[in-house]
Amino acid sequence: MRIQQLMIVAALSGALAVPAAAQSIKKVESSVHHTLQTAGKDVKETAKSAGSATHHALKTTGNKTKATLGQATGIHKVGGTVGQAAGDVSRSGKHLGRSAKHSLKTSKAKAHAKLTREGKSAKAEVKQP
Repeated sequence: MRIQQLMIVAALSGALAVPAAAQSIKKVESSVHHTLQTAGKDVKETAKSAGSATHHALKTTGNKTKATLGQATGIHKVGGTVGQAAGDVSRSGKHLGRSAKHSLKTSKAKAHAKLTREGKSAKAEVKQP
């Protein structure tokens, strides 16, 4: 009987000790998680600031280049005569493409209609006794 009581006491103390060990493991895991999370956020912020600085430098350089070219050519904005010329070129190309497509489809339809007519007449001749 005493052996059973000792075994029960040992089992209960072991069962109660496991959650205490699990709690300490959870604390360690939580600490590691928060450390890694903080490090990740710092890396992300550093990358963002570096990207922002690069973007700002490139944007400034591009704007200066556009201003220099504008002063050299006298054209500061795309619009006016330059924009009209670009639109005319675009429209004429579209018109040419539409007319070419239309003529191709028309000739294709006429050829198909002719072949269909000839095929039907040949079929009718063969069927006549």
